[in-house]
Formats: sequence, structure tokens, C-alpha cells
Amino acid sequence: MSNILLSAVLLVMLCGGEYAYANIEVKFLEGAPKDKFVFKNTSKCNLQNVVLKVDLSNSKGGLIFDTTATGQGVEVFQPFEVTEGDLALTSSGKVKDGAKHLSLNVKSINAKQSVSFTIDVDDTLERSELGNIRVSGNEITGATVDIKFDSEEPTTVAFNNQGKALILMPQCDA
Repeated sequence: MSNILLSAVLLVMLCGGEYAYANIEVKFLEGAPKDKFVFKNTSKCNLQNVVLKVDLSNSKGGLIFDTTATGQGVEVFQPFEVTEGDLALTSSGKVKDGAKHLSLNVKSINAKQSVSFTIDVDDTLERSELGNIRVSGNEITGATVDIKFDSEEPTTVAFNNQGKALILMPQCDA
């Protein structure tokens, strides 16, 4: 059991379950022509000033962001586009074609709400399950998402073979 999860369980046991925990459910949704990343606050806590980072560098499929017609991607490309919530890239307004990392600032994610964006993700395998322009859950395995909010230390988790990651955060005031 991870140290964060163990700490959360112990706090609930010691405090009679009076505290709320800020859990973020992350989903990668393969789509045509746009892939989507959804960050859902599954807790009772409103989160402010959140920094989210997506890192594809350790993915089984050698995933990259395909944002222009030229470069490393295959056929269809899509630039970064916010679809829900108040979030923005931390650097410029663009994700470089072939990049494996992106970082976002999120002003807030209210309890039970989501923020999301679309972009094209391609794999770089010679032989891939769905072809290079589509990503299977297995190919995103090993990619990570990192979250940091308030004064907490960053927490990093890996995507599973279903394109999901669950970030268990410390207590917050509900």
C-alpha cells in the first residue's frame, strides 16, 4: 500500500472518518480525431491553484503529442484545446509537436467537477495494436500524471492499461 494511501486510511481511522480527501480521477479517452484527458475531482473538496503535468515518456507505446501536420506524428493531428474548466498551459499556448510532456495550471476544480482538454496522441511503435494514429489502453500504461496544489508535495501516479489513473491526495477541509 502506498504511503499516501496508508496515511489517508490511518487518518480516517483515527479521526472517525470526519475528514474529506481530495482524490483526482484521470482518464485518457482515445478518440477520432481528438484524444481527450479528463481530470475529475471525485471528492467533497474544492481545489484551488492546481498544477497538473502529463508525462508520456515512460509509456509502453512511446507516446507523443501530435499537434502539427509536419513532425513525428502520423496523419491526423490536433493542437491542445481546453474543453471544460479554467485551465491553461503553463508555458506558451501551444504544445510542441512530438513533445512528451505538458504542464497545466488549473484555477479551480470544484467538488465533483472536471476539467479537460483535447489533443492528438500517437504511438511511435513499429507494430502497434491500433496503428500509430490510435492509442490503446495498454500503450498509455506507464505514462504518468503529476498533481500539486496548495503547499502539498507533488504526487505522481501512472496510467493503468485502461487509460486511467487515480491520484489519492491528503485531507482537505470539506
